[in-house]
Amino acid sequence: MPGNSQRRGRRLAPKQGAPKGSGGKNRDALAGRGKTLPADERPWHKAYSGTEKLPQRTAWKQEKERRAAAEEGRAPKIGQPGSKDTTWGKGGGRGVPPAKGHGGRPAGRGGPRVSPGRRSNPAKDSPELLVGRNPVLESLRAHVPATALYTAQGIDSDDRVKEIVRTAADRGIAILEVSRAELDRMTGGVLHQGVGLQVPPFAYEPFEDLVAAALEQTAPLLVALDGVTDPRNLGAVIRSAAAFGAQGVFVPERRAAGITATAWRTSAGAAARVPVAQVTNLTRSLKACQDAGFMVVGLDADGETDLYDLEAAVGPLVVVVGSEGRGLSRLVGETCDLTVRIPMVSDVESLNASVAAAVTLAEVARRRVAA
Repeated sequence: MPGNSQRRGRRLAPKQGAPKGSGGKNRDALAGRGKTLPADERPWHKAYSGTEKLPQRTAWKQEKERRAAAEEGRAPKIGQPGSKDTTWGKGGGRGVPPAKGHGGRPAGRGGPRVSPGRRSNPAKDSPELLVGRNPVLESLRAHVPATALYTAQGIDSDDRVKEIVRTAADRGIAILEVSRAELDRMTGGVLHQGVGLQVPPFAYEPFEDLVAAALEQTAPLLVALDGVTDPRNLGAVIRSAAAFGAQGVFVPERRAAGITATAWRTSAGAAARVPVAQVTNLTRSLKACQDAGFMVVGLDADGETDLYDLEAAVGPLVVVVGSEGRGLSRLVGETCDLTVRIPMVSDVESLNASVAAAVTLAEVARRRVAA
């Protein structure tokens, strides 16, 4: 009698389950993709300690952890940017690329390390997705160039959504209906309210044109930001500038937030109406404003003048807002004609950068109306 090894339909492969370990039965799909980078080498992780420029969202995560730790009285669980070399060298020594199949960059190419399967940060000249009903509507009203409008399936069509779709159709912009999950993926989980507008990179105004246009007004008013790194603060300042009559905002090119989709959304579309300039050297730009006849006033918790005693508010004025943590830098503070403090009745050390800007601009607008 033949045994099992000779029966019809016998098993030829060994009977075993899926391979154990990371990946399970999909383990083969991970072949050649290399090991997962440690947390302090991942640019998108709050523990990132690399030597490359800190991504804006990572900086926000770290700042959020610092605030939470301060409230709870513990040490923050964040990385120490600049303390770990995370770049591929150009041959020899630390940073030499791994062998083929590890998932890193090829030999001879510098730049930040990117974990296998992850995309690096998009190029500055790549289009962005502007989300939120007010920002999208304001952008369409302001004729901001756009290439596509994404709407979530089953969206609640209020008056704003109807105007968004109608305006996009009138301008010949492609309207694409996608699932809400797909829109969530495209926006990285940002609250989008069911609409997203694909726009080209923000077109910054030349600084000289910004100053010249402000001087044509009866009450020139500009806002400068010194090292504000949170795009939400930038967007909020732009919104306040639009509300209180400022003719423009200018920010440094380096170590500061630029106009991203997050800043667009926080500004509630005001970035479409208020010109924004990027400058190479903020101190030099402030001196140029002084030469043009502006009074440069910096906000400082230890300022020499009370905001409510600011007589210079009725003339050509530049309001300088410091960064979220350290305030005004030393050179910028020394360049200001005057430093102003906002009087407060509580023991709060300072106001948020965007709130301080709003309070100051509101007082400037009040004085100008009363003048």
